[in-house]
Amino acid sequence: MDTLLDALANWKPFNALVLGDFMLDQQLYGDAERLSADAPVPVLRVTRQESMSGGAGNLAEDLIALGGRVRVFGVTGEDAEGQLLRQHLGKSEIDTSGLIADAARPTTVKRNLIGLAQHRHPQKMFRVDFESRDALPAEVSRRVLSALEAALPDADVLCLEDYDKGVCDEATCQAVIQLARAHGVPLLVDPASRDDFARYRGCTSITPNRSEAERATGRRHAMNSAQQRQELAHELARQLDCEAVVLTLDRDGALLLERDSEPLAVPTVAREVYDVTGAGDVMLAGLAAARANDLSWPDSVRFANAAAGLEVQIFGVKPIPLADVHRELLRQAGRLTGKLRTLEELSDEVASVRRHGGKVVFTNGCFDVLHAGHVSLLEKSARLGDFLVVGLNSDASVRRLKGDGRPVHTAVDRARVLGALEPVGAVVFFEDDTPIKLIEALKPDVLVKGADYAGKEVVGQQVVEAAGGRVELVDLVEGLSTTRALSQLGAGG
Repeated sequence: MDTLLDALANWKPFNALVLGDFMLDQQLYGDAERLSADAPVPVLRVTRQESMSGGAGNLAEDLIALGGRVRVFGVTGEDAEGQLLRQHLGKSEIDTSGLIADAARPTTVKRNLIGLAQHRHPQKMFRVDFESRDALPAEVSRRVLSALEAALPDADVLCLEDYDKGVCDEATCQAVIQLARAHGVPLLVDPASRDDFARYRGCTSITPNRSEAERATGRRHAMNSAQQRQELAHELARQLDCEAVVLTLDRDGALLLERDSEPLAVPTVAREVYDVTGAGDVMLAGLAAARANDLSWPDSVRFANAAAGLEVQIFGVKPIPLADVHRELLRQAGRLTGKLRTLEELSDEVASVRRHGGKVVFTNGCFDVLHAGHVSLLEKSARLGDFLVVGLNSDASVRRLKGDGRPVHTAVDRARVLGALEPVGAVVFFEDDTPIKLIEALKPDVLVKGADYAGKEVVGQQVVEAAGGRVELVDLVEGLSTTRALSQLGAGG
């Protein structure tokens, strides 16, 4: 783990290419309150719609989040949906010049209809797919390969994301493999579910999940034991002549088989799984980013495993920032527990956030009897950057400021409550009456206080502004304070 953490401390940007099936994901939301008059089917009255890139587009955005510069290659229709897909990718600064428009096929669209039954919970009612699975015409394939070949000299890694929508036919896959080998660029494949993986023979690595590996080898239920998994990995490696096979095993982590090495089981951390959508894309992105940074295969799988683990804990598809993966690996190494930090631990974590392009926000207080006003302040603070640090007065500091009888709750208890709140990234104690020493050490990008400080000098303001940061005063919830709450309870002033 130490070598992996050392590599993350020296992470560098990388150039990634993505070839595959690009899609537009759409959600149509509305009310489903009645049945149609001409058939016993629910009627969706659409009130809102959203769209985002999907398929290989998810992988491209995951690579951006991990510090990559990304160019994409594939095919869309010559239609409004294709233009919308390009716009979404462009917003993430993804180079779409390698996406070829083909008037003979539609842009692949996954359109989900989501209704509110009795004005309550959203429920997916139906999905409509627009797609072609036909292989690309020879001229279109030639244009895609030509664009890809021109980009390979500057690439650190090439990813192939196959969703079986026609782009990754056997001829195209073999042509891409030969091009990648000729330019010395590693080619990492996330395969479609197929009866065999012959089209990927010669790739650098392949990352099938449990069911994909079983189907491609004809070995149903062949991954129930460690021995069966190892035999399956060896068979895939033999068939594909690849450098590494990475079998993803859901809650069991992953199995890595490098050429001329023994299989290595890479466990994952047990966690609540909310939605596995997008986990495979994040896994491939993690492997690609790590290999582009010259990590070993074992460390690359550990890194990718951590990223995919974070993905399954959220609903829907969301790129996982590099700083989040770094913090997760620090936690796994036992260097971070909960959200309470020493200043030394926090300095390393803040450096990681900044190294990966994030902004650090700082606010402070006693947070003795937590109420809605506190929560509002923390939520507003977190929205001003990427990582919120809360400076927390020690018990002695609270006593000096508030008098005998305070704090009601110990510093450890207050830190534990704050750490349970989603907006809070870390909590750190300070013993003095002000957090000036913390601010001088951390130099946050944004220093937050309540609007009641308008016209007053904020402690640490000069330090923050001298370092190029700013002070933000946020509105407080009127009528809410710890003093008032304790007074109403008869517990003090």
